[in-house]
Amino acid sequence: MSDTFSPPAAPHYDKGTIRTIILSIGALLFLASLDQTIVSTALPTIVSDLGGLEHLSWVVTAYILASTIAAPLYGKLGDLYGRRNIVFVSVGLFLLGSALAGAAQSMTWLIVSRAVQGLGGGGLFVLALSVIGDVIPPKDRGKTQGIFAATFSISSVIGPLLGGWFVENFSWHWIFYINVPIGILAVMGFATAFKPTGNRTKHVIDWWGALALSITLASVTLATSLGGATFAWDSVEILGLAALAVVALLSFIFIEGRSAEPILPLPLFRINVFWVTSLMSAVTGAALFGGVTFLPIYLQIAKGVTPTVSGLMLIPMTAGILVSSMTSGRYMGRTGRYRILPIIGMVLLATGFLLLTLIDEKTSTLQFSASLATVGLGLGAIFPVLTTAAQNAVERQQLGTATAAGLMFRQVGGSLAVAAFGALFAARMSAQLAGAGDAFAGGAGLELGPQAMRSLPPEAKAMIGEAVSSAIHPIFFIASGLAVLGFVLALVLSEVKLSNRMVPQGE
Repeated sequence: MSDTFSPPAAPHYDKGTIRTIILSIGALLFLASLDQTIVSTALPTIVSDLGGLEHLSWVVTAYILASTIAAPLYGKLGDLYGRRNIVFVSVGLFLLGSALAGAAQSMTWLIVSRAVQGLGGGGLFVLALSVIGDVIPPKDRGKTQGIFAATFSISSVIGPLLGGWFVENFSWHWIFYINVPIGILAVMGFATAFKPTGNRTKHVIDWWGALALSITLASVTLATSLGGATFAWDSVEILGLAALAVVALLSFIFIEGRSAEPILPLPLFRINVFWVTSLMSAVTGAALFGGVTFLPIYLQIAKGVTPTVSGLMLIPMTAGILVSSMTSGRYMGRTGRYRILPIIGMVLLATGFLLLTLIDEKTSTLQFSASLATVGLGLGAIFPVLTTAAQNAVERQQLGTATAAGLMFRQVGGSLAVAAFGALFAARMSAQLAGAGDAFAGGAGLELGPQAMRSLPPEAKAMIGEAVSSAIHPIFFIASGLAVLGFVLALVLSEVKLSNRMVPQGE
């Protein structure tokens, strides 16, 4: 038992203060999402400086693993202790990890620092969306959630570009150091604008439930990150992680059914809006991360463009998300309704991925951009609705928990899809290049980078480009099928009309 702070009601904020909160939280969210992608283009330079090539994947995996585990814990802790205090903890860990990563002198040092970063970054995702639920009425949340969805998408596109720019003009250390001054300014703005409540209450922390959930998420993330790469899918290590995930999940369900204040209350799954949006988050995350992850390979290997140009060619998707999310937010604010939006969004998403099944090494930029923009328009009509609808359907004291659950399901769905699609892509590449001679046996063409591709004769380039195009088509077909499943889920989604007032806790 411990004395803690808990928000008893929704404080009133004027428009200027709300703008300050949104700006500061948006900046923190941008930094956290940027750090998932900014490292990618700097990895070769980091390896040449620090060594440890065999541990390279852990620079990325450590951040994703830590942030996935931390997200649901922050959601519950924010509900229990008050989000203002937990934001400070999250930002503190993120900035500490950033400073340590920037000063890294070995690969082990860098990996541990990235894990610390992830522990903070995972909280920033959840807390940013939860804080919006504290300061903005449900009807108006869609607009801000749309802005945040666009922020996340923009960061995923410019991350690799910004990482390359820092490496070329300064050093890879500044990829991490730059977070510190921006993060400090953002949290100072948040601290002055977001009011503490000063209300003390007592809580019992569900530590055993938190441990079981953490083991479940860690096992799933590690299995999907390492399977097919570091270890074979049928290896003892991967099968052991899968078994551990199942046992930990069953233990979590058992614990949550008996906990006084569970990390993820099971009765939430009796609420139509909560369980439907959770499943839709998983499906959409799987379609997004599973489908879009392989586009740079297509662009750089099949089309032969540079990494920088491939990043720029993903902008139509970001533009689609921005336009659609802002339009969806205005619709929700004007009508208080949302059910039609994910229905339309899933249709657009399925259509966009179907259009991507038509691309090959000769596809025009206009056709590719139009297909990608359709995917973006679909995503922009889905993501803001899922968070807003879930927050609107639960009690205010469970707002953070509901927000974290949606992000958790999206992350898990994405991790599983990337692993499954990666295995499918590698198998298809191996089959496509099986008769091309020893040079490409076993799908070796996949390991060629853009520079190596440029040195190959035209016949070899055409062969590999055709193989990549053919291997990627089933991924887009499956992603389109996932969107169809999401469409079916959207049809059974209940609509709880969005309110235009803040609801105090307990009302």
